Amino acid sequence: MAKESMKAREVKRAKLCAKYAEKRKTLKEAGDYAALDLLPKNSSPVRKHNRCSLTGRPKGFMRIFGISRIQFREMASKGLIPGVRKASW
Repeated sequence: MAKESMKAREVKRAKLCAKYAEKRKTLKEAGDYAALDLLPKNSSPVRKHNRCSLTGRPKGFMRIFGISRIQFREMASKGLIPGVRKASW
């Protein structure tokens, strides 16, 4: 389980990224990299980190489902994910 402060940091980065997305796009098209450097560093989409939506775990993230591999396995074994059958794992 991730710390609440880490989850909050990711939410803050996502908001900043959305806020500055249009400005960042226009500055990149214009080639004004000096002005890009003055924007907040956390407004860059590269700094966002994928986390499990259930536990906040940063590692083993499966983009298709938006959850970590551990949660995927637990949900699949309970039958909560349609179309997934348990094999020999």
